[in-house]
Amino acid sequence: MKVLPFTMLVPDDKSVISEHINLPFFYQYLHRHDEWQLTWVKKGEGTLIAGNNMHSFRSGDLFLIGANLPHLFKSNPEYFTDEDKNIEACSLYFNPSGVLGGLFNLPEMNIISTFLRNNKHGFIIPSDYAAQITTKVSQVHEASGTDVLFNLVDLLNSLHSIKEQVVPLCSQLYSSDISETEGVRLSNILNYIMRNYNNQIALEDIANAAYMTPQAFCRYFKKHTGHTFVSFLNEVRINDACKSLIASSKTDCISGVAYKSGFNSITNFNRVFKNIIGQSPRAYVDAYNNVSKVNRLSA
Repeated sequence: MKVLPFTMLVPDDKSVISEHINLPFFYQYLHRHDEWQLTWVKKGEGTLIAGNNMHSFRSGDLFLIGANLPHLFKSNPEYFTDEDKNIEACSLYFNPSGVLGGLFNLPEMNIISTFLRNNKHGFIIPSDYAAQITTKVSQVHEASGTDVLFNLVDLLNSLHSIKEQVVPLCSQLYSSDISETEGVRLSNILNYIMRNYNNQIALEDIANAAYMTPQAFCRYFKKHTGHTFVSFLNEVRINDACKSLIASSKTDCISGVAYKSGFNSITNFNRVFKNIIGQSPRAYVDAYNNVSKVNRLSA
């Protein structure tokens, strides 16, 4: 399997690609491919950028990523500096419009095909279904010959049978129609943000990194992400802050988390946090601690 900065090429002699990785950190660049991707994060923490949205991930999480959706599993900063840290993941890739087209065009597959069309960008697999889905993923990964196809269909049926409301990876209105050249440029921009978000990033800095004027950069970024630069940067920072608050679970470290996440004012941090999360940082920590306490008591 060859991976390019934005598009992945897969062998023509396989209809389902199974991949297991054990590395210091996830692949660092925004990329897309014709294949659907189901990834089971067996070990690791970070942020998944998917289209114009982002989601925290941790060990045990599963994501179904739609075909041609630009995405990036960004490992937390400590994975790039701590030699004792590593990630592990199992992924499956399949293309209903490619070599598997004959299978997915069968009348018996109509329900599955409709299910994929209705969830074209993919979704987060609910934790209540994690054990069931990871078992199915392992069965596909370990299979050979025609058993690969049988197990894939079984897995897709299990995904279709999820009863609770799933969280889409990004808005249904998001368009993944972007050229290879633009994809590489957008990848470079997002990677610049992800490397530097905990420092002060001026609009002129990011525009220069993209070889654009500030005005042109703002128009470009809004067009391809649906966010302003400031709103996207704030979401990245708040996403990082949430993970830090949960990791420490101490309300007296909120100011430290704010500055570590890239905010130079605790007042601004509190305002942005409440605007994005819907509650104050202190209330967020208290709510997390209360849930954790209930889970421990019921265990």
